[in-house]
Amino acid sequence: MGAVSKEQIYEWLSSVTDPEVPALTILDLGIVRKVEVSGAGSETVATVYITPTYSGCPAMDVISLGIRMALVSRGIRKVVIEPQLSPAWTTDWMTEEGKAKLKAYGIAPPNRKAFQPLGLFEEDCVACPRCGSDETELVSQFGPTSCKALYKCLSCKEPFEHFKCH
Repeated sequence: MGAVSKEQIYEWLSSVTDPEVPALTILDLGIVRKVEVSGAGSETVATVYITPTYSGCPAMDVISLGIRMALVSRGIRKVVIEPQLSPAWTTDWMTEEGKAKLKAYGIAPPNRKAFQPLGLFEEDCVACPRCGSDETELVSQFGPTSCKALYKCLSCKEPFEHFKCH
């Protein structure tokens, strides 16, 4: 194997999906903060800096394993995964393509409202990802994972998850 570029590493990482929302890659989520490559051939070292979506996110071990497998399977023998906790992850780091993938998957993507004077962000109305109606109501602040809330559409009557802003 010759020299490997950062761009090549990013391309390989684009195949690593989030175990909790498999429609999204780790690049869609924006949790890959930086990639460094040193050495060449069998001495190549790839260091991938990742930020969890939540402190203590249980998916990070599986994501780290996915990163390691994606790179090792392409000949990178030394893979270093570095957690980067600061700054904290925010849904602002998600790509627009990732938000579109969420909606197509049936999960309402995060939707920011203007900055509030108290320094808090509030959700705009959460549109149903199935029918597009703004007539929805919150059922539970927490869904199957702590990064999602449960909603119900009052128009089509379907329940759906919403990827919360933070």
